[in-house]
Order: sequence, then structure tokens, then C-alpha cells
Amino acid sequence: MKLLLDQNLSPRLVKRLQGIFPGCAHVRDFSLHSADDLEIWAFAIGEGFAIVSKDSDFHQLAFTEGPPPKVIWIQRGNCRTDDIAGLLHAAHRAVEEFLEEPETAFLILE
Repeated sequence: MKLLLDQNLSPRLVKRLQGIFPGCAHVRDFSLHSADDLEIWAFAIGEGFAIVSKDSDFHQLAFTEGPPPKVIWIQRGNCRTDDIAGLLHAAHRAVEEFLEEPETAFLILE
């Protein structure tokens, strides 16, 4: 499954994550940078993406609607792009297992 990075994450992460998450993209890549959460949600379902966000709204949608799409909720305050890239690299195996599990709606990374 591909990862779709939300607007609150740097588009520079795409290049940093392509090696371990092929097909990774940013909402900006699809002109969704000003789309509301439900538009992004519907796009992710239609295109087979899991959403990666720091936004708790996607966590709530995953909790109430269930998958798809799956949501990876990054619970870190203001931090550098390097920190987010490092977190996703370190959690690679956990993310892969989460994406393969059909029932689990969201994964929290801290």
C-alpha cells in the first residue's frame, strides 16, 4: 500500500521515503493541498493510499469509519522533516505490518 502524506507534512519527505515506501506521495502531487479532510479521505480510498498525518481529524475518521483508508497518525509537535523521516524509517516494519492487517484502522507513531 502506498503512503499519502498530508499537507501538514513536508513534501520533501516523499523523496526521503521512496526507498522504503515505494509509491509514497504528497497531497500536493495531486492538487489536494487545499482539499478538506473528506476529499483527501475519498481520494485515498479510490487510489489505494494510506494517509500519513499529524492531524487528529484523520485519526477520528479512521476510528469512526474504519479502513480503508488506513491512517498513520504522527503524534509529534513541531519538529524537523529529518525527525519525521527518521521516525518512519525506524517504524518501517511496524508500518508494513499495520498496512497488511485488514482490520486495524490506524497506527499511532510517537
